Amino acid sequence: MGLFDDLSRFLENRLEEFLRNNPHLELEALLEQLRQQEEDTLKLIADLQLQEKRSQDEILSTAQEIQRWHIRVQKAKDAGRQDLAAAAQDREAALLREGNQRWGHMQGLKERIAQSQELLRKIQVRRQEVQAKATEAEKARTQAQTQECIETNGWWSPTSSYSSGLDDLEEKFRRWETQDELEQMKRNLGK
Repeated sequence: MGLFDDLSRFLENRLEEFLRNNPHLELEALLEQLRQQEEDTLKLIADLQLQEKRSQDEILSTAQEIQRWHIRVQKAKDAGRQDLAAAAQDREAALLREGNQRWGHMQGLKERIAQSQELLRKIQVRRQEVQAKATEAEKARTQAQTQECIETNGWWSPTSSYSSGLDDLEEKFRRWETQDELEQMKRNLGK
């Protein structure tokens, strides 16, 4: 396991280093993570809302059962059947307890939905912030590449200082020296 752990740590460190050296990719990875969190939160909210709907239906069904047994209690009392009235009252009380439990469960679902919606809002705000940073980073990267391209093209373009009277060897040396300076600048920029 030690070798696997070492390899895992090495790869994680290399990935972190790569992302530090390429911040635009780090922002893209963060954006993808936020998109996934937003999607998961939306699924959770939909699932909780479905559970809430089922809970409401169960509460309504229980309320109808309570009402039915309440009527039976009254009928049994009116008919002088105390034995049936007492049993019906017990059933009505059990249904009331069940209804209260279902109500509490539904309230818990409502709280979880509210918390999930708040989380979704925070994720969306964070995603917008990261998207703005990613757009800025991409713009800066594009400008840097354009500037580098302009500077590189400036080194390669022929200048008016070359006179037509220079011999071929002089021209080859100037090109070689210019190329060498360009490579040196690239190495310095890469440090």
